[in-house]
Amino acid sequence: MKKQWALVWILSGLSMLGAFSIDAYLPSFGDIGRSLGVDREHVQQTLSVYLFTFAFMMLFYGTLSDTFGRRRVILWAVAGYVAGSVGAMCAPSFHWLLGFRALQGLSAGAGSVVGRAVIRDLFPGQMGQKVMSYVTMVFSLAPAVAPVVGGWLQVWYGWRAVFAFLALASLAMGIAAWKLLPESLAVEDRAPLHLGSMIRSYVRVACHGDFLLQSLGIGLGFAGFSLYISTGSDFVMHVLHLPETAFAWLFIPIIVGMSAGSALSARLAMKFPPTRLIWIAYGVMAAAMVVNLLYAHLLTPSIPWAVLPGMVYMFGLALGSPAMTLRTMDLFPEARGLAASLQGFVQMLLFALMSAVVAPFVLGDIRKLAVSVAAGWTLSVVCWWLGTRKGLVRHAV
Repeated sequence: MKKQWALVWILSGLSMLGAFSIDAYLPSFGDIGRSLGVDREHVQQTLSVYLFTFAFMMLFYGTLSDTFGRRRVILWAVAGYVAGSVGAMCAPSFHWLLGFRALQGLSAGAGSVVGRAVIRDLFPGQMGQKVMSYVTMVFSLAPAVAPVVGGWLQVWYGWRAVFAFLALASLAMGIAAWKLLPESLAVEDRAPLHLGSMIRSYVRVACHGDFLLQSLGIGLGFAGFSLYISTGSDFVMHVLHLPETAFAWLFIPIIVGMSAGSALSARLAMKFPPTRLIWIAYGVMAAAMVVNLLYAHLLTPSIPWAVLPGMVYMFGLALGSPAMTLRTMDLFPEARGLAASLQGFVQMLLFALMSAVVAPFVLGDIRKLAVSVAAGWTLSVVCWWLGTRKGLVRHAV
């Protein structure tokens, strides 16, 4: 049991790097713009480029871990993340910052992608769902802690201190992984790396109807709500009219919902069939979505009412996500690393598109944010239902 919890903490910490890279520097958007002489839209690009490179690299982490082993890929990725964080801290201009944010994005996804494969390697069946729920529960602390830490670092020392913190935190996680993370994929089970076969494998998985639809279902459930995160600086400071040290009002309710949902998912993993748990989760998300729409259109946004529907929505999302994630990966039991990569790519690509394309149109408007959540939920339900129907054409779309 101690080894299981050690693994949970290590994988959660590695996954947190991605969330910290997004949330910790949101309170610094204004200071970055003033320091580097760019406007708010340009600063938003530092988030978008991070998300796009994060999504791109997710295509490769699973395959690389299937070839070289889980542990080695994670350690090299953490080293790259430390370098990117140090570079961002020292960036002399906006374009240098943009480049080092791209390096952070290329490096930050290994923990979440390879971590899923590690869990599936070591914990079969519903035990894997239970461990995945614990990892999600611990990981969910990151979006609550990151903006609070980032806000106070911004007030005390300025935006460069935020990236110094990310460098030190990632270095600590790398040392912990080096000392404690086991290799879960035996040498004889590894797949040789051939570019042609890798491309064919990606095409085979990506063209699998159920896999694509289920991955879209998982990603779209979060994509609409992700606008609250990608526009978090604007939402907190211009919609709710709070200072940069008050980001906890947005993120702590979200994390409370995620933690509670993950904890309940772990408790129910052995008691409820995964399919039933998933549809219960969708029902919870629907109730929160309706309340959010009504509030946004009928009342003036204020604390705490503006963020409570989001807490319930994230509770539902976290309740169903572990079962949804593992069901999708199990479509390809012989290539879970590759499946985890593509699954993560779809989710992060949707997040990146929301940040780059949709976010500029919803800045400052809580009603548009609420409609975006509703649209994401609706598309998610449709995709998941189609992807899990009996008799659907399963191999080509």
